[in-house]
Amino acid sequence: MPAVQRTAAEERIDSRSKRVTGLRERAGDRAFRWFVAGFGWMIIALAVMVGLQLAVGSQLTWTKLGAPFLWKSDWDPVAEKFGALPFIYGTLVSSALALLIAIPLGVGSAIFLAELAPRRVSDACTFLIELLAAVPSVILGLMGIFLLVPAVRSVEPTLTKFLGFLPLFRGVPYGVGLLTAGLILSIMILPFITVITREVLLAVPRSLKEAMLALGATHWETVVGVSLPYARSGIAGAVFLSLGRALGETMAVTMVIGNTPKISWSLLDPSYSMAAVIANELTEAVGDLHLSSLIAIGLTLFAITVVINGLARLMIYRVTRRGAAA
Repeated sequence: MPAVQRTAAEERIDSRSKRVTGLRERAGDRAFRWFVAGFGWMIIALAVMVGLQLAVGSQLTWTKLGAPFLWKSDWDPVAEKFGALPFIYGTLVSSALALLIAIPLGVGSAIFLAELAPRRVSDACTFLIELLAAVPSVILGLMGIFLLVPAVRSVEPTLTKFLGFLPLFRGVPYGVGLLTAGLILSIMILPFITVITREVLLAVPRSLKEAMLALGATHWETVVGVSLPYARSGIAGAVFLSLGRALGETMAVTMVIGNTPKISWSLLDPSYSMAAVIANELTEAVGDLHLSSLIAIGLTLFAITVVINGLARLMIYRVTRRGAAA
């Protein structure tokens, strides 16, 4: 009987010690959660601080010019006439052109590296592509000036001759302009699309591919019917990540876009981007309104980037949810 009572007492002690240990573990987990959450909130606070600083710095522009600043096309610092539309147009068109060029090349290259190429060849090519992503933008800008601009200048007369009936290919063959900017941006974002898409395609379960092949499908049908649908959310994420890089690119675009604040339908004409005008004129802005207008352009670029990334997250969420429901 005493042994039984002693065992029950020991069990009560053990259960009490377990509760105390559990409380300590839960307190430690709680502290760890708040600790890492603090880092997450710091990133959000940093983004909010950037937005607030840009809003404060551009207050003069919004007060004096108002919302029409966004759709006016005049840019004359001497006469204090400022409009951001040419820069918004140049940024969006050059980025869209870069995506039109880079998406087919990037996704096609990723399919080859993930599905067709031998593993050693795939790894070696992926390493070289990642090195291309590490090249500084100013180096690509120099390449654009000395190689891409002369090449585009030599091709533009042919484009004008055969496609001149389209407004997109009319104009004088300067060599610098939206077409060259789109090409240099496509080179910059191509590694991101290719590498991320390859990794997503490699993550497709092998059992799904083997089941498709066992049903008699060809390799192409397996890629189209299994791999690409399974990886579409990751591909969409790669595309929008690349779009964010293209929107904010400064040096390479500044060196080849022509830096002319005008809106033209022709891809051959010089243009301007939001990042380029800030880089070119920030140190020369002596007037308060001029400086405030440049900061307002920065705020507009910040807002466009946030909106595009938000839409990207929403689209990826919907695609993932639809795929999970299916």
